[in-house]
Parts: sequence; structure tokens; C-alpha cells
Amino acid sequence: MRKTNRFISITQDFMALSKQQKDEVVAEVSDLLTSAKMTVVARYQGTTVKALQALRRDARANGTRIKVIKNRLVIKAMQQQAALKDADTSALDGMLLYAFNAEDEVAPAQALHNFAKANPTIEFVGAYDASGSFMGAEDVKALATLPGKNQLIAEAVAMLLSPVNDITNALSGNLHALLDGIEAKASA
Repeated sequence: MRKTNRFISITQDFMALSKQQKDEVVAEVSDLLTSAKMTVVARYQGTTVKALQALRRDARANGTRIKVIKNRLVIKAMQQQAALKDADTSALDGMLLYAFNAEDEVAPAQALHNFAKANPTIEFVGAYDASGSFMGAEDVKALATLPGKNQLIAEAVAMLLSPVNDITNALSGNLHALLDGIEAKASA
């Protein structure tokens, strides 16, 4: 038997979880849902174990955690959260994986979108934001194409520094012209 984890994983031999193990999974998923700014849901049917391991590794780089969990346990964890208690769970059907990120709303969608380019077996189902609103697959795809938080910050800083750089370059150019003129007068 392979190494077991508290989560139902496609790498495990499928053994029934005890009630205590299920309660632990529900508690951990509940914590992930509470801390996540965005939870993206996607189908993974047909994706190899090796590919899912690569997805987890790649997603970890931007702070996203990928989990394969029984939908019933996720729904139970959602019902324990005040913000998610009334969320629509009708889309949570089939072989699904969940991408959680506590720091960036766009990161989980981007991680799955980038992975899905090379592995078309991953398809978006939707996403839940921190307030419990569900957004459909098309909205998540649109969200995945937005720049990430760090990129937006870098663009804002560059835009703010642009006038300073322009003034510095203009003054530098005028100073060079003045020095060239003084040098020409001195040599004449």
C-alpha cells in the first residue's frame, strides 16, 4: 500500500476513511476555505498521477494548494462556514480538484489555466470567493488571464516612476547640451 494522506488522493489505494479521518479532512478543508481568497474547482478526469504531482509542485510556487477531496466532504466543510453556508454546491459533482490560495485571488486560476495548456484534461468548473459567491467556468477562465498581484504592483510602480524618469532624462539632456555649449565657447 502506498503512503496514505488525510486527503483522498488518486495516488492512494481507495480505502474507506474512518469517521475520525473524515472529520479531520473536513476540519482542514474548512480552514483552507476560511483562509482562501479564492477557491477554484476543476475536473481532472483523465489526468495522470504524475501530471497532478507536477501541477501541485508548480502551483506551490505561487502559494496555491491543490487538493483532491471527496465533494461530499467539501460540501460539509462549506456548510460549517458562515460565508459559504448558503453557497450553490450543485456544480460540485464528479472527479474534482480544489485549488486554494490565501494571498492572491487570481493565482489558483492562473496555476490551473497554465497547467491546462499542456494538459487539456483539466477543465474549470467554477470558483468560490471568500464571500461564498460562485462564479462559473467562463468567469474563471477570464480571471486566469488577468495579471497576478505581483505583476500589477510592478506595473503600478513603473507607471508612477515614469514621470520621474522622464524629468531626469530631460534635465540630463539639457545639462549635457549646456556643458557642450560652454565647452565650445571655452575652446573658441
